[in-house]
Amino acid sequence: LQAIGFSYDWDREVSTTDPKYYKWTQWIFLKLYEKGLAYQAEIPVNWCPALGTVLANEEVIDGRSERGGHPVIRRPMKQWMLRITQYADKLLDGLDEIEWPDNIKEMQRNWIGRSEGAEILFDVQGVKDEKLKVFTTRADTLFGATYMVLAPEHPLVEKVVSAGQRKAVKDYCDQAARKSDLERTELQKEKSGVFTGAYAINPATQAPIPIWIADYVLGSYGTGAIMAVPAHDKRDHEFARKYDLPIVQVVAPASGEELDIQSAAYTTSDDTSVLVNSSSAKTLSLDGLTVPKAQGAIVAWLAENKLGAVKVNYKLRDWLFSRQRYWGEPFPIVFVDGKPQPVPEDSLPLTLPEVETYQASGTGESPLATVSEWVNITVDGRAAQRETNTMPQWAGSCWYYMRFIDPDNDKEAVAKDLEKYWLPVDLYVGGVEHAVLHLLYARFWHKVLYDCGVVSTKEPFYKLVNQGMILGETEYTLFRNEDGAAVSSQFVEISSDASMTGEDTRSRRPVTGEKLTPADVDKVGDHFVLKSEPSAVRVLARAFKMSKSRGNVVNPDTVVEQFGADSLRLYEMFMGPLEQVKTWSMKGVDGVFRFLNRVWRLCIEPASDSRSLHPLVTDATPSRAQLRALHSTIKKVTEEVEGMRFNTAIAAMMEFVNAAYKWESRPKQVLEPFVLLLAPFAPHIAEELWEAMGHSTTLAYEPWPAYDPALLEDDEVNLVIQVNGKVRATIQVPKDATQDDVVGLAQANVNVAKFLDGKTIRKQIYVAGKIMNFVVS
Repeated sequence: LQAIGFSYDWDREVSTTDPKYYKWTQWIFLKLYEKGLAYQAEIPVNWCPALGTVLANEEVIDGRSERGGHPVIRRPMKQWMLRITQYADKLLDGLDEIEWPDNIKEMQRNWIGRSEGAEILFDVQGVKDEKLKVFTTRADTLFGATYMVLAPEHPLVEKVVSAGQRKAVKDYCDQAARKSDLERTELQKEKSGVFTGAYAINPATQAPIPIWIADYVLGSYGTGAIMAVPAHDKRDHEFARKYDLPIVQVVAPASGEELDIQSAAYTTSDDTSVLVNSSSAKTLSLDGLTVPKAQGAIVAWLAENKLGAVKVNYKLRDWLFSRQRYWGEPFPIVFVDGKPQPVPEDSLPLTLPEVETYQASGTGESPLATVSEWVNITVDGRAAQRETNTMPQWAGSCWYYMRFIDPDNDKEAVAKDLEKYWLPVDLYVGGVEHAVLHLLYARFWHKVLYDCGVVSTKEPFYKLVNQGMILGETEYTLFRNEDGAAVSSQFVEISSDASMTGEDTRSRRPVTGEKLTPADVDKVGDHFVLKSEPSAVRVLARAFKMSKSRGNVVNPDTVVEQFGADSLRLYEMFMGPLEQVKTWSMKGVDGVFRFLNRVWRLCIEPASDSRSLHPLVTDATPSRAQLRALHSTIKKVTEEVEGMRFNTAIAAMMEFVNAAYKWESRPKQVLEPFVLLLAPFAPHIAEELWEAMGHSTTLAYEPWPAYDPALLEDDEVNLVIQVNGKVRATIQVPKDATQDDVVGLAQANVNVAKFLDGKTIRKQIYVAGKIMNFVVS
């Protein structure tokens, strides 16, 4: 970072693993605990008995551990949770107060997933004092609920299953316990389920409907149970068709169009759609009502009969905040008689013990559980145990921006006067991959700290910009079939980017990619062809995400060694708009390297070893044209930098250099402000040039150049000259030229004079600053 010349204030460097830092991370956790936002719950985790450890979702493949291929099961384990759901509405409302990309705001809104609907209670046939609770956004379709589905981990499963179905249900639940949530939902194409042998009573129809168990319903979402309306939900329809369950249409298009509801679900209803088959003499009738009116009527009826109520639900789940590993902030919690209690604030930080091994405990607990002298302590004369789980990596990163403000404060997380001065963060530049993890977690913690009076702003980051990914250099691939014959890339369907294999879409025969060099290909129009067979074979030209396995990673150290740090910095900013995905090119690096050399030669004597100024660089007073070039550049660079359009700012500086090379004199009064413009982009060469121009102190603290609007105006204008209405020339004339001046300049133009020679000028039509037309005969 220092070699590249980043302007970090190293006095503010923080490490989230430093006890002086995580003392305050633990303090913030205590604030969460005091507000009832931190609690313990039994949560299913991926447990691998063979490895004796808990695995992350990405470490489980097809129900087995990525390492070793051992069976993995889902088992409940007591974990610390944070009630981020209590801040769901604040997190949603706050999005309207910040200047973030619309797509990131939408990602957070979708992740939070606020939905308004109703909670409905279903009696379970033969089971007293138990109600089956479901949440739905379409309470108006209650008459169409023909079966219920419980998550395999739903607490009512054991109570409602019949004796005859107990084994089948147990086998199914055991199988579901081996799958991750992702495998049960997005990755599962075909739905599966098992009948419990029990029935619920539909409160609208008063008819019994079967209760099934299916793993596509998650216990962690909603109530862990759904009322299935197969006529109007694609997923429920597929399930009903597979298991031969009733499908009853209850919503119809306003047009009266007949639907084949047994073949496909009707899911495109709108506010004009009407309810059908939705009446009962025992309960109520919704027939003929539009969807909005039916929703209001059914919710009112449910509330009146104590069978349900209006409910707001969120897709957002409480934040699982425990990790079963050594590395992480210890929780500032002890257990006395099995009950958690916070440690005193003045005892923080609670540090990790020195250990000989970081291996898992073998019981699913953290490795800390094996350090008995650290775990077992005494509190007020009573035996106590420390929490052995640790916090996730997100804990320290949730508030680091605050610690930058006041990194050495050992009395509080951040001083109030400094916090008020610096926050919120004016600009946050980061990748889109942080949208629903770090950025959401940081916003949650910040809002909690705002409610605690620690910070004075409701949002941590006012403006967010997502930088685009930089891909590796363009790769050229020639495909060949099994016979070795070349196959044109437009006929290839790639099945694996890693191995560049696929098949010929015409013959369905397999093809394999062969890597080419740029020297092997030519560009023809918008595609590339094999140089040896340009008329027959197209070559795939494509850039990929940088990865070690692909071998396309660009090492910045190598670029700096070959071209210098300024070339690396300048090229990254010159590649294209900041937000766009861009392809790396060493030719591009060489291009900006040559530009920087031109800047050097513009100011420094080429043959000089002492860095003497170029003979054309003088203290002469600049001309108006030179000042205009400078101030136009200052204006352009300033505006583009403020808009984070760095590529066009660099382009403006390149135009300035091109113009300066044509000057007979290069005034220092013009070159010095240009060097200041260049400095943020190429600080090393700029400092050298600044010193060469006679300055003994760094340019880092020099004020940014300001442009003079008066100097942006041109002294001359381009004027179109016509003869009998036809353009014969475009000439430059002084801005304040009179008509007689223009006539004289026009007649002196060789091309215009040719069409005036021997002719009589009958009329002169002059529009100042725009056109002069000679009417001749």
